[in-house]
Amino acid sequence: MSRSEQSATDVNSLSDRATARDGQRVDVPNFASEALGTFLAGAGTLTLQQRRLIVDQALLIIESNYVHLPLKEAMHAANPVRRLRMLRTRLDRQTASTMEPEWLFHSQVSSIFHSTRDLHTNYLLPAPFAGQIAFLPFRIEKAHDAGADHYLVTRIVGGFHADGFGIGAEITHWNGTPIARAVAVNGARFAGSNDSANLARGLDSLTLRPLVIQLPPEEEWVTVSFVGGDGVARELRAPWQIATNLPPVTDHDAVSVAATSMGLDLDSDEKSRAMKLLYRPDVVTLEDGQTSAELVEPVAVEGADIATTMPGVFRAREVSTTSGTFGYVRIFTFSVEDPVAFRDEFVRLTGLLPRRGLIVDVRDNGGGHIFASEFLLQTMTPRAISPEPVQFISTPLNLRIVRRHKNNPTGQIDLGPWFESIEQATETGATYSAAHPITPAAEANEIGQTYHGPVVLITDARCYSATDIFAAGFADHQVGRILGVDDNTGAGGANVWTHGLLSALLRVPEPADAESPYRALPSGANLRTAIRRTLRVGAAAGTPVEDLGVRPDAVHRMTRNDVLGENVDLLAAAGQLLASMPVRRLDVVVGGPAAGVATVDLTVAGIDRIDLYLDSRPRVSEDVADGGVHMTIADVVPGQKLSAYGFAAGELVAARLVTI
Repeated sequence: MSRSEQSATDVNSLSDRATARDGQRVDVPNFASEALGTFLAGAGTLTLQQRRLIVDQALLIIESNYVHLPLKEAMHAANPVRRLRMLRTRLDRQTASTMEPEWLFHSQVSSIFHSTRDLHTNYLLPAPFAGQIAFLPFRIEKAHDAGADHYLVTRIVGGFHADGFGIGAEITHWNGTPIARAVAVNGARFAGSNDSANLARGLDSLTLRPLVIQLPPEEEWVTVSFVGGDGVARELRAPWQIATNLPPVTDHDAVSVAATSMGLDLDSDEKSRAMKLLYRPDVVTLEDGQTSAELVEPVAVEGADIATTMPGVFRAREVSTTSGTFGYVRIFTFSVEDPVAFRDEFVRLTGLLPRRGLIVDVRDNGGGHIFASEFLLQTMTPRAISPEPVQFISTPLNLRIVRRHKNNPTGQIDLGPWFESIEQATETGATYSAAHPITPAAEANEIGQTYHGPVVLITDARCYSATDIFAAGFADHQVGRILGVDDNTGAGGANVWTHGLLSALLRVPEPADAESPYRALPSGANLRTAIRRTLRVGAAAGTPVEDLGVRPDAVHRMTRNDVLGENVDLLAAAGQLLASMPVRRLDVVVGGPAAGVATVDLTVAGIDRIDLYLDSRPRVSEDVADGGVHMTIADVVPGQKLSAYGFAAGELVAARLVTI
């Protein structure tokens, strides 16, 4: 077995090189970074009093704001309150000279938060960790072939080279541990809501860790055993590197619509930005460093892609499968500033794709703006969208916050719908408030259905938060079929607020609440909590998304062809599902009105009846056949809304909304 080794020297430009143990040259990536050991040498400045403050504030939000505490105590036997109190007691016994190393304090607090198995509820490390990533210069993905799992290298940072190590190399051991076991052990440290989520995160975190939410690696380098494309077994010693991540889209501490409507797995969001930084510098350049930026003119990132104004958010193209040619849209994130612009770009892209069927792929999407996720649903179904309702846990502190914002004094957050039920809970003892949606129902139905072909949604265990909400809405409104590459989504259903936002909500509007229990955290540390839990609608009405997730209608295990060859087998499986589903068409062209009469010309397919409504009032109902249909409506005024509803065997199957 030969051995290639990249040394642990600092990496600041492509000209820096490391010398392999066998004398060969090993190039290091063209990326500003530093070795883990160098970075950690300057870390660790929290005083004992600052540590006590962090624990006190963690106790506050867990006991008084955390909506999933009863669920986590029941399902996972988690007891974060007791563990935090024990940690606080130990801190009281310490002095400045006897206090434990700072890394151990961070480890203890992080472990308590991880024990909840809730990726919304986190301890965010202070400077210098916040905003940094620890990375190895390659990515590993799991492929299932011939009845066995294989762990393959699928991406390599530009400029990194090692003897025999390339795309398709199969990892066999990680620091001497068989790779499957190493993934499982690592996944147990960063526990998700289910086994699939644990394993997915365990695999990701082998090579990439956002230090704001994950502790730095214990080891300064890893020894990777692999079999290269030439069939030769080798070992590579790869040092951990530290770099500054791309900035987030939203200021999560600000009192804004975006921050208060956030449904985001921060770990996945940080990794998504880091993946773009490491492996898609072309997209970073297009966005000019502004995450999820909306460009003035559409651009195509790759040759077969349809040009988009949001290259960091969407990828759209035609895909040819054994079952036919279909449209494909990958949604990398729901973290956007403008949910309406996001919706409209999705509509524009899908309008350029084949009508025969659409594949919507949300794998690896950790969520974002809840409005954005729920605004999309209307575009793919004729059914009215009922945004998923959410609940606060009923506590005196939540009541103070809701009372202060029950009349929307800032114009950013209206908590009025929840006020009465939380206030009543002081008498009734109800655990949760009444359930009301975050997403405005009017905007969730503003434009109606725009794509009328069948739709397949692809999910995985990394789908979380707003993406879980999107998948749940997709299932609850029977939009189409769900194809999972895992047995479940990440199972995270909540609106998440930071400690900074909670504190701000008691400061604005002026005068500030003089009795606010929130205290500023030191050195940029922060806390996040699931503040409002999400409930399903439709046939699953009232079921929480948290820990239960959204199970797919069919499962496809990712193959070697998928992870190394543009998801060939996955798209073939999606194509088979689409080919088994009926195709509809409902195009509407309105003429006039002239003398109060409007003409309505329709092109229909897969529809046997059309009902026309004008400003929500029924006007015409006719049986139809495939092809062209001509209708007229009297007493029409410009600006009215015409709704065309298509039925097949009495079932609503298509809709179109037009402004006259």
